Amino acid sequence: MTQSVGIKDIARAAGVSVGTVSNVINRPESVSPRTLARVRAEIDRLGYVRSESARQLRAGSSRMMGLLVHDMGNPFFVDIARGAERAARAAGLGVMVCNTAQSPAEEAEYLGLFAEQRVRGVLLTPADASGRTIEDFRRHKIPFVLVDRVAAGSSECSVSVDDVAGGALAVRHLIEAGHRSIAYISGPPELNQVRDRRSGALTALTAAGLGHDVLRELPTERLDVSAGRDAGARLLGLADRPTAVFCANDLLALGVLQAMYDAGMNVPDDMAIVGYDDIEFAAAATVPLTSVRQPAVTMGALAAELLLSEIGAEGDATAHEHRRVVLQPELVVRRSSLPAR
Repeated sequence: MTQSVGIKDIARAAGVSVGTVSNVINRPESVSPRTLARVRAEIDRLGYVRSESARQLRAGSSRMMGLLVHDMGNPFFVDIARGAERAARAAGLGVMVCNTAQSPAEEAEYLGLFAEQRVRGVLLTPADASGRTIEDFRRHKIPFVLVDRVAAGSSECSVSVDDVAGGALAVRHLIEAGHRSIAYISGPPELNQVRDRRSGALTALTAAGLGHDVLRELPTERLDVSAGRDAGARLLGLADRPTAVFCANDLLALGVLQAMYDAGMNVPDDMAIVGYDDIEFAAAATVPLTSVRQPAVTMGALAAELLLSEIGAEGDATAHEHRRVVLQPELVVRRSSLPAR
């Protein structure tokens, strides 16, 4: 078994003290250029890698922040991770990404892992609608920022999108295209986003002088392509089938699109479809998908910046002021919802 190289080995090879090697690693500006070059040459030659676990024991915290999301199979959360990683890297930190699969039990396990790893803070999309996870983070004194969520009664930092406005954008577009019977393929009802997007859809109906009965909701247990295909099959089985469908996210919309295609339905002439998130696959679908765009990369970056502000350079949050950032969505119109010719 190969023995790891330590700073004593570097000091011996470079002919300097252990303290000088420590300065080269941690405070290079305090070392003369000639000595700095000699020590770094030995570090490269011997393949020295600093022990992060030892550094954590001395400092009391790691150089990592956590990111806890619902589903890394959803490109929306991948984009959030990209934005967070970009901001963290600029501050000299890494990001530990964990996927809860919308399970409160797995979320609780990851909370314990974050505490063990002494992460500097966590970007959190809670799976537990009860708010228990947020209370646990407070109890463990782990700084956190909510991403794609605003928790009721919580004063902590958050970055989200105005989903009421997004739902209104989607349904207003369908109304203007002439549709008077619209399905809403939703997701788990405990999710605020699902409820807010429905509220926005109803707001658009009211503004157009239409009754709420124009919107028919078909709930789903998940927010993935498979659930969208199942919802599409249910939609096709309705005697008084709507002429348009608004889906709570793009994965559901892509599943509905697959179901329509398999049934020989024409999109948008037989069924117009609007999704939500504007993931990369939306534009690349067989019929390019109209979608309500969320600026996911920006959300991740802003959330990481808020967390960095809270923990501060030395982990001091006393001067930090909590902020709730609400971004505005944008409708991106593509062929899946264009009016029939």
